[in-house]
Amino acid sequence: MRNYQTILILKPDLDEPNVDQSLEKISALIQKHGGEVLKIERWGKKRLAYKVKKSKFGYYLNIYHSGETSRMSELEKDFQLYDLVIKYLIIRLSDKDLERVMSKQEETAKGAAGEEKKSGDSAPAVAADKKEDKAN
Repeated sequence: MRNYQTILILKPDLDEPNVDQSLEKISALIQKHGGEVLKIERWGKKRLAYKVKKSKFGYYLNIYHSGETSRMSELEKDFQLYDLVIKYLIIRLSDKDLERVMSKQEETAKGAAGEEKKSGDSAPAVAADKKEDKAN
């Protein structure tokens, strides 16, 4: 099985529950074609560079998944038939690229936990520094 990155642009008029439903259906499509969803990133609603199907905005999703190469064309056909998808792009990733993406996810999770600890300790020191500056 190969690794892939799929970027989807959904219609902009979707609210969060509809995006969740669409994401479930997209995940089901990937699994239907023998794939496995590894990671999902929601990039949110963004302005498009040019109008696509009369839309100036779109809701971006970035999905990392694995699957059989022979079944990707079938997955593309399903994306074309899914009415909420404005545009899509499927890119094959090397193992090294996927490993880099997954390690970034772990680093950001660890970094966020570390930042919470640091921010609690550093706030009083900053306030003390400001008091010293006023005294001088």
